[in-house]
Amino acid sequence: MAEEQHQKPAPEVAASSTVVEEVVEVIPPEKPITENEPAPAPAPEPEPEAPEKPVTFEELVEGEKATSIEEVEKTKPSEEAVNIAQSDSFKEESYVVGELPDSQKKALDELKQLIQDALNKHEFTAPPPPPPPPPKEEEKKEEKKEEKEKSPVAAAEEVKEESKTEEVKEESKTEEVKEEASKLEEEVAEAKKEEEEEKELIALVTPKVEQEASPSITIEAKEEKEEKVTPPPPTEEVVAVVVEKETSIVDEDGAKTVEEIKETIVEVSAPPPPPTTETKTEEPKEEVTPPPAPEEVSIWGIPLLLDERSDVILLKFLRARDYKVKDAFTMIKNTVRWRKEFEIDALLEQDHGNDWDKVAFTHGYDKKGHPVCYNAFSEFQNKDLYQNTFSTDEKRQKFLKWRIQFLEKSIRKLDFSPTGISSFVQVNDFKNSFGIRKRELWQATKLAVQLLQDNYPEFLAKQVFINVPWWYLAYNRMISPFLTQRTKSKFVFAGPSKSAETLFKYIAPEQVPVQYGGLKREDEQEFTTEDPVIEYTIKPSSKETIEFPYTETGLLVWEVRVIGWDVSYGAEFVPDEEGGYTVIVQKSRKIAPTDETVISNSFKVGGPGKVMLTFDNQTSKKKKLLYRSKTKPSSD
Repeated sequence: MAEEQHQKPAPEVAASSTVVEEVVEVIPPEKPITENEPAPAPAPEPEPEAPEKPVTFEELVEGEKATSIEEVEKTKPSEEAVNIAQSDSFKEESYVVGELPDSQKKALDELKQLIQDALNKHEFTAPPPPPPPPPKEEEKKEEKKEEKEKSPVAAAEEVKEESKTEEVKEESKTEEVKEEASKLEEEVAEAKKEEEEEKELIALVTPKVEQEASPSITIEAKEEKEEKVTPPPPTEEVVAVVVEKETSIVDEDGAKTVEEIKETIVEVSAPPPPPTTETKTEEPKEEVTPPPAPEEVSIWGIPLLLDERSDVILLKFLRARDYKVKDAFTMIKNTVRWRKEFEIDALLEQDHGNDWDKVAFTHGYDKKGHPVCYNAFSEFQNKDLYQNTFSTDEKRQKFLKWRIQFLEKSIRKLDFSPTGISSFVQVNDFKNSFGIRKRELWQATKLAVQLLQDNYPEFLAKQVFINVPWWYLAYNRMISPFLTQRTKSKFVFAGPSKSAETLFKYIAPEQVPVQYGGLKREDEQEFTTEDPVIEYTIKPSSKETIEFPYTETGLLVWEVRVIGWDVSYGAEFVPDEEGGYTVIVQKSRKIAPTDETVISNSFKVGGPGKVMLTFDNQTSKKKKLLYRSKTKPSSD
C-alpha cells in the first residue's frame, strides 16, 4: 500500500488593498465603449475574432440590438478560458502612520488640519450654500456682446465722454445763473427809468418845503424796510439785486404820497459755517463671548480626529482620492452630509425583514483574517422575491436601505486599529444568475454601487467572481480599459469548474460554505472551523490512498469531499497484528457530481491499525480532494 502523501495547501496569494467598488459589482460602464475602442482579450486564451461592430453593455441591457447578442455570443470562450490570470503585484497598504512615506504623512497632517478648522467653524453640520441661479440666455448674450465690444480704447473713450458730460452740466448751470442775473438787471433798469419819470413829475408838482421835510420820514421808512430785509441763506456766492424803496409822505392828510425807489447792487457772500464741535460719545463695550466649542462628527461610530482609529478612516479617504488632500476633504464632507440625509443612525435600528438574508451574507474569514461577504444573485430566480425587490422605486429603495444597513452593521464589527482588519473580501456568485436582460436589477445595482463608491472608500481587500458566465467575461473585456491597475489587481475571475479551487487560494476550505465547495455546514456536529482541512490533488487516471494510523482504542471520525466528484470512493480498516482481518468500512462506489457533496463516516478502532481511504480517478482531469479527521474517546 502506498504511503500517505499530503499535499501542502495551495500557497496563499497576498490580498491586495481595498477597492472602492462594494456589494454588487456588475454594472454598466459609466462611459460607453465606442466602436473605435476594441477591448483587450482575456488571458490565457487569445482574443477571438471580434465582430465588425462591437456592442456596448448598455445595448445588451436595453435589448436595442437583436443581432448584437448573437455577435457577442460568437466570442463565448470555453469554460476553462473564463479563469482570467490574476495579478498579485499590488500589496495591501499599511495603516500604521509611522510606516508611511513622508509624502503620505504630510497629506494626512494637512487633511487633519482642514478637518479641525471645519469642526471649529461647524462646517460639517452647516447646510451647503445654494448654487447661484443660472443667468438667463439673453443676459449671457448681452454680457458677452459687451465684453467683446469693450476694449482699452473704448473704455478710455467712455471716460472722456463722461468727463465731457460733466463739463457740459457745469456750463449749463453757470449760463442759467447769468441769464437770471441779466433778467434782474433789465428789471432794475426799467424800475430806474420809471423812478426818474416820477421824480420829474414830483418836481413839477411838489413845493420845495415838502421836499425838505421828506428826508426825515424817508430815513425812518428806510430803517423799517431795512429791518424787514432778511439775510440770504448761506449758499454759494451769488450776485443779488436789492431794491430799496423810500416812501415820502408829504401831508398827514394823505393828499400826496411819493415813493422813492433806490436800487443798489450788493455782492452777498455766504458766511462761513459756524465751527462744529465734535462730541465723542463713548460706545458701549461689547461683551466678548467665547467661541463655540468644535462640533463632534463621527463616521462608523468613530469620532473624527479622536485617535489612531480615526487616522485609519482618514487614510481610506486619502487613498480613494490618490492622496489629493482637498479632494479627500471634500469627499469626507459629502459623506458626512449624506449619512445625515440618509439617516444612517436611525437606519441601524430599523427592521427590514429577512427576505434578503440569502442574497447577501457574511460567513467566515479569509487567510488574512478579513471577513468574507457573499453575494448570491441566483436567489433572484425566485419571481416573488424579484418582484418584491425591483418592481417599483419604493421597493428598490427599501432593498437599498437593507443593503446599506447590512454593510453598516458589518463595518461596526471591524477593527479600525492601525494593525487591525478594516476591510472585507467579497465573493460574487453568478451561478444560475440572470443574464443581461433584467433592466430593473441593473438599475438598482448601478445606484447602489454609486452610493458605495462615494461613501465607503477602500473597504474591499479582494473581489472574487465565481461561476462567471461567458456574457460577464465579454462585459469585463469591454470595461477593462477604463479600470486602473490598482483596481484590476483586486479582481479575480473563475468559471464554474475552477470556482472552488480559486476560493481556496484566499479562503481556507473549512471557512468556505458547502455550497461554494468548502466543508462548512450549518448542521455540522463533529467539526468546527478550528479543525483544519487538508487539500490533496488526485492526478488524472490514477488511484490515491489516504491513511489514518491509529494506535489506541477509540472512535475515529472523518469527512471527505472531492470537488466535482466523478470519482470512486471506499474505506477499510487494516489491523497491524499478523493474521488480522481487514474490515470494510465503506464499500467502493462511484460518486456522481450530483450526489453527496461531503461524506462523513466513523469507525470504532479496537486495536492498533490504520484506516485507509481509496480514491480512484478515471477521468482525464485532476481533482481536488479535501479531508480532515479527529479521534474521540469511545463511549463503551
